[in-house]
Amino acid sequence: MFPANLISEAERLLAAMRARSLKLATAESCTGGLIAALFTEIAGASDVFERGFVTYSNAAKIGQLGVGLELLLQHGAVSAPVAEAMAAGARRNSAAGIAISVTGIAGPSGGSEKKPVGLVYIGLAGPGTSVLSREFRFGDLGRPEIRRRSVEEALKMLSHALAP
Repeated sequence: MFPANLISEAERLLAAMRARSLKLATAESCTGGLIAALFTEIAGASDVFERGFVTYSNAAKIGQLGVGLELLLQHGAVSAPVAEAMAAGARRNSAAGIAISVTGIAGPSGGSEKKPVGLVYIGLAGPGTSVLSREFRFGDLGRPEIRRRSVEEALKMLSHALAP
């Protein structure tokens, strides 16, 4: 289902989290659970992968992750503050020590001049770090490619957070 390079990187990250006794939670919107699916594709991931939230709607972001309605109204679902709130909420509402979140516009519709198709924010909440996010502007590469690149960048952020 996933390319070998993504499986290999996910296995490496699971080992790094296992070595630190960290559990992982995901909070996904535009990726629709792809990050969770990638980690759970690996046998034995259950000792590290705690849970995944697929919060596609604003109501789900509010109800499952505790993202504030005012934050959503002020910044929109596709924004750095919401990505950070999603990651923090996933960590807070699970037994995970580290959480990754993704929110974006995968297209083909839904974009605007201010927030074009391909705009993605990835948030991270982990031990010893403040909650942070990164913005990506992949461009209108097509829905599957935007989602794939979002997964790749989420793995890179996790890798950086787990680096010694």
